[in-house]
Amino acid sequence: MKFLLIVGVLVTYLVCTASLSRLISSIGRSRDVVDYRITYINKTLNIAMSLVFLIVVFLVLGIEYSQVSLFLSSVFAVIGVALFAQWSILSNITASLIIFFAFPYRVGDKVRVVDKDDDISGVIEEISLFHVMIRKNGDLITYPNNMILQKAVIKISSEG
Repeated sequence: MKFLLIVGVLVTYLVCTASLSRLISSIGRSRDVVDYRITYINKTLNIAMSLVFLIVVFLVLGIEYSQVSLFLSSVFAVIGVALFAQWSILSNITASLIIFFAFPYRVGDKVRVVDKDDDISGVIEEISLFHVMIRKNGDLITYPNNMILQKAVIKISSEG
C-alpha cells in the first residue's frame, strides 16, 4: 500500500513540476524575459518542490513528523551557519523571484534608481539571478536585486 502511495505522490510531483515549469515559461515569454532567467526561476522552484516531495515521501513511509522536522531543522541549521556570512545570496535569490513576477521594468527600459546619496540613471541591460545591470554613459553598473527592491525605481519616458 505504501508503494502505491509513493507512486501516486511521485506522479503528482512530476505533474505539478511540469505544470509549474510550463506556467513559469509562459509568464516569462509573456513578459519578454530572457530564457536563462526563466531557467533560473524554474530550477529554484524545482528545488523547493523536491523538498516538499521528500517530506511527503518520508511521511508516507511512516517516519514520524517530529523526526522529519528534526532532520530538516538540523539541515537548515547547517545551511544557515554555512550561509550566515553570505545572507545576501539568499536575499538576492528571493529578490530575483520577486523581480521575475512583479518587477514592472524590462531589459531595454530607461530607468532612474533613486538613492539617497546618488541617483543612478541608465538603460537596463540585464536582469540576472543576483543583480540588475544598468548602462550609464557607457559604464555598466551592477545593482544587487535585493537593493533594487528597496529603492524607488522610476521609468524614464522616451520623450524625457
